[in-house]
Amino acid sequence: MLGALAGALAQIFTIPISVVTTKQQTSDVQQSLVATAKDVIGEDGVSGLWRGLKASLVLVVNPSITYGSFERLKQVLFANKPTLSAGDNFLLGALSKAMATIATQPMIVAKVMQQSSDKRRRQYKSFVDALVYLSKNEGLKGLFKGLGPQISKGVLVQGLLFMIKDQVELFLILFFRLIKQRLALAT
Repeated sequence: MLGALAGALAQIFTIPISVVTTKQQTSDVQQSLVATAKDVIGEDGVSGLWRGLKASLVLVVNPSITYGSFERLKQVLFANKPTLSAGDNFLLGALSKAMATIATQPMIVAKVMQQSSDKRRRQYKSFVDALVYLSKNEGLKGLFKGLGPQISKGVLVQGLLFMIKDQVELFLILFFRLIKQRLALAT
């Protein structure tokens, strides 16, 4: 619960940067961050900097799905294994992130569409409007466009994250156990 709240607050403060970055990436003209932000404000007012906020807030569930899937997959795939190897953790992290990405990809696409829309392109009133447009005009394929690269990036990052996290955790446990033993011997 606190994680979701922290994620939501982070989105509120960082989405203007995301909006400006997306506009820079989809624009024909190369401009500075500040110049692009001024363009967004000129086109949509200050609220334009928070274009796609609702979708971003919904996407806060992605890490929850990832961590929930990780724990469930661990129970299913490695129920009889008390300690997981680095490879096991990488596999679980990769699979859980793939599941979360597949579940949230339509919202990711809608958010990007909303953030990258400008006067020359169709305007979307909300991420639901973008989802409806995609569904009607591009079908299922449109809702999941960009899924391959999104999964590739997420799987690698999350797999490594879970693998390294587990190894660091194991190292710290052993390290503090050693310190405790040394302190016990010294007294």
